[in-house]
Amino acid sequence: MTLFQFPPSYSWAGLLPAGVTAFMVAYAYTGLSYFAVAASGLAVVAVAIFSFGVRASRVAFVLIGMALVIWAALTTTDWLAATSTAAQRGAMVMALFTALSVIRSAAMTSPAIVECGRFLARQRPGLRYSALTVGGHLFGLILLYGSISLLGTLATESTAREPDREVRLQRTRRMMIAIQRGFASTLCWSPLGFSMIITVSVVPGASWGAAALPGIVSAVMVLVIGWGLDALYKPRKAALAPASETSQWSEQLRPLLMLLGVVLLGVALLHAVTGVEVIGAVMSLVPVVAVLWIAMQQPPKGQTRLRHISHRSVEFVTRELPSYRGEIVLLFMAGFIGSLGAFLLVPLVQGLGLDLQAVPPWVIVAAMVWVIPMTGQLGMNPILAVSLLVPVLPSPETMGIPPAALVVAITGGWALSGATSPFTASVLLAAALGNVSPQRAGIGWNGVYALVAGSALTLWALTLSIIL
Repeated sequence: MTLFQFPPSYSWAGLLPAGVTAFMVAYAYTGLSYFAVAASGLAVVAVAIFSFGVRASRVAFVLIGMALVIWAALTTTDWLAATSTAAQRGAMVMALFTALSVIRSAAMTSPAIVECGRFLARQRPGLRYSALTVGGHLFGLILLYGSISLLGTLATESTAREPDREVRLQRTRRMMIAIQRGFASTLCWSPLGFSMIITVSVVPGASWGAAALPGIVSAVMVLVIGWGLDALYKPRKAALAPASETSQWSEQLRPLLMLLGVVLLGVALLHAVTGVEVIGAVMSLVPVVAVLWIAMQQPPKGQTRLRHISHRSVEFVTRELPSYRGEIVLLFMAGFIGSLGAFLLVPLVQGLGLDLQAVPPWVIVAAMVWVIPMTGQLGMNPILAVSLLVPVLPSPETMGIPPAALVVAITGGWALSGATSPFTASVLLAAALGNVSPQRAGIGWNGVYALVAGSALTLWALTLSIIL
């Protein structure tokens, strides 16, 4: 339920998050504070406008943020600087979401990308889980949770003609689980994901370059565990296998792999050559790649490529971005509340005499794998949980552990939350496509998986804390 109707005349409010992205890119490359201030201001205005068209639960986040500002103003002297920092964190999250939405928009209308997804969904039963979980990972790197929407739609399309209802439900469930787990695994390492970017920004001394390889190992671990559990629990009921795709994998996957290669290698190269942070490289490169990808697509009859790009750009700003207003409000407020809440929480914890430095480092590392999915069951967005909790912890240097170990623990927990929390977009989409409740699609489908994968991730993070 929305509190207010969202007027159509607000369609051009999509210019606000686009402007936030432009200013944050300028700040990333120049370090000039007034770009960050301008981005924060536009982001606050965008949230104020978009709040008139979102559900009451989203408005509640806005009210909580306002309450925290009042609390900070009444109890601290440097509340204005802390509020400005929190707004900048929220603006960064909004800018990243906007940039990634551009390439998601470009990819979702690409016939080659859609055909790639259809190819994966039509594999024979013995290969389908592996194809969809790897495909979910590859698509998730570019489309984020849009990968669940795309692949999930194609998956349900491929099972719709199955006459046996039980077989149809079993296949749909297994296909959705494969896609879910494939997407969740990207959260362990992807430079385009909120998990890695937010975590690196709040863990002192952390960098994506140092955490990427251990994060990839985490992703492989959870993918293999998911595959193993599927093989163990898959139904044994015999059924005639539907016709499967016989095309060459290299031919069908080439468009997706090319897009991934350009984006990931481009981000890494831009980061290495310019020294800009990974988030700055992502925000600046991804929209450019998206525009080029649209330019390569066949324009509608009667339109030139230039006119097609112009039309798509206007549509994105005036229609697509405003349609994401709920996500934009939630993500900005999660970053804002996490940052300002941590500012208020740190002295409160110190005032209570809680000395977290006395807690063994291995306990903290292990706990981060589990705390994030647990808070996800209570409705706490991982951005909020990580931004709120990590600043309270002792720094990795103080604990005597490498920052990458803590990053791996946090992103691993984020991945588990993405597969189990009934409040995350990924689980909500899987539930809608699978025609089950979010609780069923989350902890019901992935409860055992979370326990096994969480145990493996805990051991991996603890091992890294020793060997790195």
